[in-house]
Amino acid sequence: GQVSDTRLTTWMNAFSPTPCMVSKAIEFSLPFTMADAASRIFSPYTYGPFYVNPLRRIAEKFQYDMVCAQDGPDFFVAATNVRTGKIRVFSHDEISTDVLLASACLPMTFQAVEFVDPKTGTEEAFWDGGYTGNPPLFPLFEPKYPDDIVVVNINPLERNEVPVTSQEIMNRVNEISFNSSLLRELRAISFVKKLIDEGTMKKGAMKDVHIHMIADDDLMNDLTAATKALSSPYLLRQLKVAGRRAAEAFLKNDAKNIGKRSSVDLREMFD
Repeated sequence: GQVSDTRLTTWMNAFSPTPCMVSKAIEFSLPFTMADAASRIFSPYTYGPFYVNPLRRIAEKFQYDMVCAQDGPDFFVAATNVRTGKIRVFSHDEISTDVLLASACLPMTFQAVEFVDPKTGTEEAFWDGGYTGNPPLFPLFEPKYPDDIVVVNINPLERNEVPVTSQEIMNRVNEISFNSSLLRELRAISFVKKLIDEGTMKKGAMKDVHIHMIADDDLMNDLTAATKALSSPYLLRQLKVAGRRAAEAFLKNDAKNIGKRSSVDLREMFD
């Protein structure tokens, strides 16, 4: 059962290298060093007509008619319009293989994903949506959705150590860039909540959103940028265990706040 599996994993972890050790081993491995050096010299457009997005064969297998059905939970996918620099949020029947590939398109790794935007009818190029919304919260502000938003953090908001190597510096720059859009939206939510609490804004004039977070910043701080490019089966298992542990901690400590208040102190976050 699940309990016995968890106990077995816990017992095995005592004799296994920590995720931090595995992360460091990957960082100093020859394959990652060569790939990292190549990414700083060569453009993904260097491949010319031989370029193939390696994620396409996986994304093409998704059952979009089921995941994006009108009668199911609403599903949003964000991408960044390369031409305008603006966020584009796709939903329902707009979502396709190209949209998923665009949402995961890091510009130094993949060529921009180009397709006709179903909203404008114009062919556009897209990069990862994390540059402009990571994730975008504003689609969830509509009155038809619940007041609670649960954010699952995959990048640490804070790092105590100052990055010194080129890899560490670039990794932190990317983390700050990807977190900035989320922090902007959280700051706006905090401002609205302050106006409502002080009576400056009448209740009901704007949605009073409750924010909750599931995160394991300690683990994320232990992992280097190398694990984003070259992962191992062991590390993926550890991330799965850590994710379940973080979710269980949220259910135990913060789930009682859903529908009542935020589990995150937004005012303290921005003081």
